[in-house]
Amino acid sequence: MADPAAGAAPDVTLLIADDDPVTRSGLSTLLGAQQGITVVGRAADGVEVVQQVRMLRPDVVLMDVRMPRRNGIEATRELLKDTDPPKVVVITTFENDGYVTAALSAGASGFVLKRRPVPQIAEAVRVVAAGEAVLFPAALRRMVAARPLESAEALPRAALTGREEGVLRLMATGLSNPEIAQALAVSQETVKTHVGNVLGKLGAQNRTHAVVIAYESGLVVPGLPGA
Repeated sequence: MADPAAGAAPDVTLLIADDDPVTRSGLSTLLGAQQGITVVGRAADGVEVVQQVRMLRPDVVLMDVRMPRRNGIEATRELLKDTDPPKVVVITTFENDGYVTAALSAGASGFVLKRRPVPQIAEAVRVVAAGEAVLFPAALRRMVAARPLESAEALPRAALTGREEGVLRLMATGLSNPEIAQALAVSQETVKTHVGNVLGKLGAQNRTHAVVIAYESGLVVPGLPGA
């Protein structure tokens, strides 16, 4: 999407997709007032999302999942087929919504709850735009435990090394690459290599999707230490 310029980093460009006009307008006004974010468009359903993204080329899409014509899961999957797609952050009312887990498996980089304060939603947008994942381990494992998906078989087929499994377990706790490097007493570059290998072997869109697979496959078990 937008290329960084010399000096101050450019604003993150954001498209908001929600079928409720009041929510859509409110988020647009409130997030547009946050530092470092420029709202470039709005969409009322999944069909409009795809059309608007291909025309406006935003960095991030804040995606409701329950929308008419085409839901957020289908829209996410369609967008990620494009060259240089936007990052997708799912926004939801209920953290145990099975649609959210499906959207994460489709390639969304994370999710936030609509009831969160606007500065927290804005920070999630910035974090995802920077290439990180918005991951809430406790909420994610509750969702996966409630609704396992077809990607559960990806892990047994992946033949991860012992170190790669260890890195994936730490990813599932929500640790960043620097924190994983510190925990394992290795360099950040080594962690980055392991994370890349994990994503490649699992066929995961991003680290959030990899963590979903880890929970679904039983590598990380909700309620056990480290989960």
